[in-house]
Amino acid sequence: MRPKNLEKEEAIRSIALQIIAEEGLENLSMQKLAKAANVSPRTIYIKYENKEDFLIKLFIDEVLGSYEKAVMEKFNPDMGFAEGVKKIWTNSFRYFKENRHYYVLMQYGKSSPLLNKAYQDRDIKEGDFFTPIHQFLQLHMKAGNIIKLPVAAYRAILFAPLFDLINEYFEHTTRPKQIITDKVLADSCEAVVNGLLV
Repeated sequence: MRPKNLEKEEAIRSIALQIIAEEGLENLSMQKLAKAANVSPRTIYIKYENKEDFLIKLFIDEVLGSYEKAVMEKFNPDMGFAEGVKKIWTNSFRYFKENRHYYVLMQYGKSSPLLNKAYQDRDIKEGDFFTPIHQFLQLHMKAGNIIKLPVAAYRAILFAPLFDLINEYFEHTTRPKQIITDKVLADSCEAVVNGLLV
């Protein structure tokens, strides 16, 4: 892809994330996106078949990939359980605080058929993303440090509370006082970890 086309592509993706964050996924249309990006709809349809194709590529290529990279920063599957979970939570919290548009699309992806469709289209299987976290959980289950549960259950237990806290953080950015502080995050993380240790 030529540099000018690459810049145009990045601008289209960035504007799409902004529209999704500010107006909701249901209000993103290819016509609205083209107008906001100052391109013709035909320009977008050259690369994407339709809105669904665009969202799948945006979710996998832009959001999920960069989130995985951020979560894995200084994380090692051999870490102690409490230390590893704290690193995952801290990295996730920091990343989404700085990338609210990505957080919004991640939330839509979790609650819509978009994510399953994306995985099917790309032949992505459980463990293709966040492999070190899967290894981390398996190591601790094998060692008898944590109760044995399917990885999908651990994903829900570890990430649902975290995402709810991040959501609360964003809810309080427009209120007089931010209640989701680093200490609240750390204390919440500790409570989740303590509930899983054997």
